[in-house]
Amino acid sequence: MTPPQEQETSRARSLTTALSTRLSQLRDAPCTISGLRRLTGGASAETWSLTAATADDPAAELILRRDAPGAEDPARMAREADALDEAARVGVPVPRLLDRSPRVPSAEGAGLGPSYLLMTRVPGEALPRKLLRDEEFADVRLRLPYELGRVLARIHHRMDPARIPGLTAGDQLEQLRDTYDSIGDPLPVLELAFRRLSERRPMADRDAVVHGDFRNGNVIVDRDGIRAVLDWELVHRGDPMEDLGWLCVRAWRFGAEAPVGGFGPRSELFRGYAEESGTTPDPEAVHWWEVYGTLRWAVLCGLQARRARQRGAEDALELLAVGRRVAECEYDLLRLLGILDPAPVPIAEAVSTADADLFGNPSAPELLTPVRELLTALSREADPRSRHLGRIAANVLDTVSRELSLGPAARARHVAALHRLGFDTERDLALAIRHGSVCPHTDAAVADVMRFAAVARLSVANPRYFDETTE
Repeated sequence: MTPPQEQETSRARSLTTALSTRLSQLRDAPCTISGLRRLTGGASAETWSLTAATADDPAAELILRRDAPGAEDPARMAREADALDEAARVGVPVPRLLDRSPRVPSAEGAGLGPSYLLMTRVPGEALPRKLLRDEEFADVRLRLPYELGRVLARIHHRMDPARIPGLTAGDQLEQLRDTYDSIGDPLPVLELAFRRLSERRPMADRDAVVHGDFRNGNVIVDRDGIRAVLDWELVHRGDPMEDLGWLCVRAWRFGAEAPVGGFGPRSELFRGYAEESGTTPDPEAVHWWEVYGTLRWAVLCGLQARRARQRGAEDALELLAVGRRVAECEYDLLRLLGILDPAPVPIAEAVSTADADLFGNPSAPELLTPVRELLTALSREADPRSRHLGRIAANVLDTVSRELSLGPAARARHVAALHRLGFDTERDLALAIRHGSVCPHTDAAVADVMRFAAVARLSVANPRYFDETTE
């Protein structure tokens, strides 16, 4: 098997050749490519940065987005390209699209893949933690909820769905349920969220273009404000309040307190939206979509893990690690659904076992510690992509270590509690909630079991999540 670093180097070499050929065709002049590197993040698509040099423009900074090999979707990429064109037409800030994969397979762009976009690189910052913490963004952070509201209003009230061929529509909750069922791993908290959402659906005021992934991390910002909205791959038609709710999902606050991407209050988001569109968002509808968005992120996390297991994806480590983030979503859903009271704390030594007599010493967690330290040290000297994967690998080792320490006692306690309720497995409890035979809002024992399971999983997956401030 070829080592990942060699695979990345070989792919970069092939892409450099293909980009040089394609840009030379587009510019009708020889074009040299330099500085090609894959950016971190992006589990479903690859993003590469590069510099293209011609006699007339010696240093054009560009971005290549393409579907990962084996997961190409030319139709979806075409919709994304059309959405970028339409957004630019109506004044939504987006990168300038230079080239796109052809709608019908052809020799154009050969080597770049059947689904790609080539666009200008917009200067500014998109990394959420920098935007939320660096001093240079202190002033603009205060304005961002208002500006984000204005940009969303332009998307929803100016973009014409008819100008984006193939734009999908449909019941988002039903589609999410179908995806969730395809994973085949029902969880009580997620089942409860589906029931509550189906019982309390808001009425949509209009049918509009919905970005589908409008959040902190998908906007480029500089000191003057928003420079570009990125990643239109999930664009569709639907209730515009979906985008506002998704923006407020806790996962996109990255440890900050404020609900709108960690930047500020919903009132400023709503004010910007209303001033741009003349329509004031309904807070209850936005809350419904925030619950939906949290549930959606849980399903997507599970879907990424299934993708890694089924297809042996190249980014298996990253995708499997995302699968454990379902625990964060469970915790957030319990809070949003009013079942996280009193506020729990992570499980610790009180429910752990330290017996190592069968396998001796050192214990498994002790063995993992120096491996993690070595991995962390080696990744510091690597390229950005490898450093990113090194951090993920170190976090995975921490998760495994915590599960080895805390898992046996927590698992035994959970199974005993399920048996007292009359269930053999947590799946049985999940299906009972789906069918309405039990309800944690009326049965305190069921609520206790759900709380403990969610807290135990989060204690293993990411105990720091308990310390992050919430509203």
